[in-house]
Amino acid sequence: MSPRATVPLTSDISAALAMFFHAGAGPSHTTITTVLTGSGYGDNYVYNPNAQGTNKQQRVLTALRTAQREPTRARTLVDELLSTLRVAGLIGEEASGENVDRLKRALASSGWYLTEDGYLQPFGNVDLDTGGRPALEEQVDRLRRSTSDPALLIGTAKELLESVSKFVLEELGIPVGNKMSYDQLWHLARERLGVLPQQVDPNLPGVEAIRAIHQSTWNIADQINKLRNLQGTGHGRTLPSGVSEDLAMLVVREAATVADYMLARLDREKG
Repeated sequence: MSPRATVPLTSDISAALAMFFHAGAGPSHTTITTVLTGSGYGDNYVYNPNAQGTNKQQRVLTALRTAQREPTRARTLVDELLSTLRVAGLIGEEASGENVDRLKRALASSGWYLTEDGYLQPFGNVDLDTGGRPALEEQVDRLRRSTSDPALLIGTAKELLESVSKFVLEELGIPVGNKMSYDQLWHLARERLGVLPQQVDPNLPGVEAIRAIHQSTWNIADQINKLRNLQGTGHGRTLPSGVSEDLAMLVVREAATVADYMLARLDREKG
């Protein structure tokens, strides 16, 4: 997915962004005018010291709701608003608080997240062509910190593991065909890294335990894929009732551990 992909602007996201301007807080009217006009959602606001006009929160919310109906430049509007909030120190770096948490939850429910420095990114697929190893490691780290709905977490975990298997094979010079299944990718990646149970030296102390641990890397990847398939291909599908957020977080932490192990084995393989 491209870094400039269109944000699915929802009512929750609009309301969460507008809350940064509640009761006169946030960047000035002048800054808001610049953002709205520059992004194509200008409201012809004129300051009148003798009359109470539209407040900042209402202006931002109106523009965002217009962008929901006319989304051609919605991503530009959202990015520019986030820029003003970063400059004001309201998001990014060490910024925290109810407004930040509300915005993160609203974005996560639509498959998006804020990076630590306050930029918008989509959950899910890692762009190996442009991000490579750093993108994978960032995804692993973010998964460990994530809190969101179970379906989104499990889907993201599966996509991370698929990206890791492809990355391993590409780094080892093995062509990855478009028709290769998830199972094939993982078997070949594990084989090339010596992670198949039958590849463990039988003379090693604890060989059976090591083989079982290596087998667990596939068991985790396989079961995450099966669980992911129960919700279809999109966010918001219904998972089995037993899949709570706590269980989803266990799933993604296991996925992150497997991803770390495979990348460490790759490092050793490449010297």
